[in-house]
Amino acid sequence: GKRIVVTRSIEQAGELIEMLEERGAEAIPAPTIQIAPPEDADALGRACDEASTFDWIVFTSGNGVEYFMERLLATSDVRELKGVRICTIGPSTASRVARYGIRVELTPAEFRAEAVVDALKATGGDLRGKRFLLPRADIARDLLAEALREAGAFVLDVAAYRTTPARADRDGGPDIYRMLLDRQIDAVTFTSASTVRNFVTRLGLDQAVDLLGSTVVASIGPVTAEAAQQLNIATNVMPRRYTIPALVHALVEHVATSTLAETYTRKSR
Repeated sequence: GKRIVVTRSIEQAGELIEMLEERGAEAIPAPTIQIAPPEDADALGRACDEASTFDWIVFTSGNGVEYFMERLLATSDVRELKGVRICTIGPSTASRVARYGIRVELTPAEFRAEAVVDALKATGGDLRGKRFLLPRADIARDLLAEALREAGAFVLDVAAYRTTPARADRDGGPDIYRMLLDRQIDAVTFTSASTVRNFVTRLGLDQAVDLLGSTVVASIGPVTAEAAQQLNIATNVMPRRYTIPALVHALVEHVATSTLAETYTRKSR
């Protein structure tokens, strides 16, 4: 019976919505971002054509996998990646790669630039002179690329897709502002820094801070939570693993704990 807002893009929201509904929640789609092809498709094409020359390809999202593989398979096949080692950020991204029959060499336990570089060093040794390809979002943070370059690696950081604000005027879409104002929302989920920023932009900073202060904010991981914190929005729920199933599990645990606390308070009175 809990009403939970899903700010993910339409293309990505299905898994989260399905898992919430399976647990009895009312999932309310309110996409704040949309995924689009890169502005410079030729740059991605050149990166795909040169894929076999890299020592490592690092995928930081499922979207990066899909757009890269779509372009690669348009002119070649997965054999181009023979001998190239694959690193993925998070198990969900790793599963996207596995769908293409490609072996994932490394999935670091933690997604911080320094932690990823340390994991790469532990797996592949000295990174000096190694060639890395990073097919990512156009707005991806530069920390990982910079950390790899500081370790002596050559890095080609190419935009595989664009993340743009979703239109707020969907016909028949829920009035999230009004629902938050009327305390009809139990939780709002954020799965990337861009979902946070675009959600706040849509509502207005002061209004978003005020309205989200009276509901549960669930962030999928520390990067997303940090983006929220920079806007003075506190994260109440964050899973230990930065995946959609873990986010849902963390929400379930939060609701159960809150229910127990409310019951105890009532009995104490």
